[in-house]
Amino acid sequence: MKIVAVVPSAGRGIRLKSRIPKPLVLLDSHPILIHTLKNLSSSKFIDNIVLVVDKSYLDKFKSAVKDYNLKKIKKIIPGGRQRFDSVLNGLLACDSDADLILIHDGVRPFITQRIIKDAIDAARKKGASVVAVPVKSTIKEAKASKLLVKRTLDRNILWEIQTPQVFKRDIILNAYKRNKNSFVFDDACLVEKLGKDVKIVQGNYENIKITTPEDLLFAKVLLKKKV
Repeated sequence: MKIVAVVPSAGRGIRLKSRIPKPLVLLDSHPILIHTLKNLSSSKFIDNIVLVVDKSYLDKFKSAVKDYNLKKIKKIIPGGRQRFDSVLNGLLACDSDADLILIHDGVRPFITQRIIKDAIDAARKKGASVVAVPVKSTIKEAKASKLLVKRTLDRNILWEIQTPQVFKRDIILNAYKRNKNSFVFDDACLVEKLGKDVKIVQGNYENIKITTPEDLLFAKVLLKKKV
C-alpha cells in the first residue's frame, strides 16, 4: 500500500507575529517545519511527502529542505489563497498510484510514530480517519451576538480535532472536487459532507499546532522535555 503525506505549510504567521512564514520560525535553532518533516520522514509507512508552501518563499523552503537532506520530500509546490486551495494543490500533486493520503499541518512538530501508525491503520479499514483528543474544558455555544450563552454542550461527546487526517485517495479527492470554494474547518469535514464515516483516532495533547506566541513558548518546553 502506497502512502503519500501532504504537508500544508503556507501559513503567514500573522497570529504568531512573525515577519517570516510560520513554518520557518525557529524552534531550538531549527525551523518548526523541519521538526515536523523529520518525524514524518521517520515513519516506515510513509513513502513520500508533498510539501505545500507560501509561493513568495518557495526558494527559502527548498533551501531549508536541502540543508536537512530530507529525501522523502519529492515535491515542494506553491500553495493557494486559503488552506483549501493549498491542500487541493497538494492532493493533485500526489502520485496517482497512492492508496492513502495523509494530511498533516506543517506546524504540528510533535507528531509521534504511534499516532501516524494508528491513523493509517484506521483509514485502511474505514477509508477516513482523524486524530483527536477529548475536550477537557466546558464548551458553551453562543447566540448569534456572541455575547449570550445559548447552551452548554456535553463535553463527554466532544473531541478536539488534530492532524494527521488520513483518507483513501479517491475519497479525499472527490470530497475536495465536489466542495470547491467551501469554508473548511478541516479536511474531514468535506468527507463528512459526502456522507462517509470518519474514524476518530486517539491523539496526544502534546500534538499542538503552533499558532500564537504562547504556543511557541509551550513548544520550547515540550522540546526540552523530549531531549
